[in-house]
Amino acid sequence: MSLSLLPLAGILGLGGPELLIILVILLLLFGGAKLPALAKGLGQSIKEFKNAAKDDPKEEKKPDSGTKSGNN
Repeated sequence: MSLSLLPLAGILGLGGPELLIILVILLLLFGGAKLPALAKGLGQSIKEFKNAAKDDPKEEKKPDSGTKSGNN
């Protein structure tokens, strides 16, 4: 078992046998050749989500500095 799965197993209450069954089912459904591509896509999705969550929403609301509103 990989160390990266341990926090997930603790949160979801899954033990070793449950994780093994899930991995076997994934292997049967997708095959050995597709699993690395699926894992890579999942990792990229999580990375993009984290980057989007870190972005400050205040940056999007900044007014344009080149234009002034009001009387001329």
